Amino acid sequence: MWLTKDDFHIKAENFDLSNGLNILRIICGLFLFPHVAGKFAGGAVSAATAGFFAKAGFHPPEVWVVIAAASESAAGIALVLGICTRFAALGATALLLFAVYALQVVKGFGWTWNTGGYEYPVFWAITSLVVAIEAWKTHLAQAKPSARALPASAAA
Repeated sequence: MWLTKDDFHIKAENFDLSNGLNILRIICGLFLFPHVAGKFAGGAVSAATAGFFAKAGFHPPEVWVVIAAASESAAGIALVLGICTRFAALGATALLLFAVYALQVVKGFGWTWNTGGYEYPVFWAITSLVVAIEAWKTHLAQAKPSARALPASAAA
């Protein structure tokens, strides 16, 4: 039920854009990359980002920025490629919920993204959760033995 070799295979069916869930999964992954890029300026951790992490209570902030960037990169790559999707999507959900927490601590309640609120990370957390749920459903359906697959002697 947990990780299998199949979770690490990049399959052509993961890029079938006639499947709306593939589009959603890929977009969830791609939209993590601007979060990574925004944490750095001139090849180093952005002072503004480090300051935000410090205000949110993550110390030492530079280390937490790098951890966040590495986690977002890993989840983004996995989602885009369709590998370990159910875990990557849960990881993305958790990362985005940490972003909501940090915004709440630093700025207080605010909803709309253009005023520094957490509308955007809440939306993407829910979207990533949907991807995770669908990936788990697919995984469980494939893992469940089919009655048709049983030999005739076992069915009797």
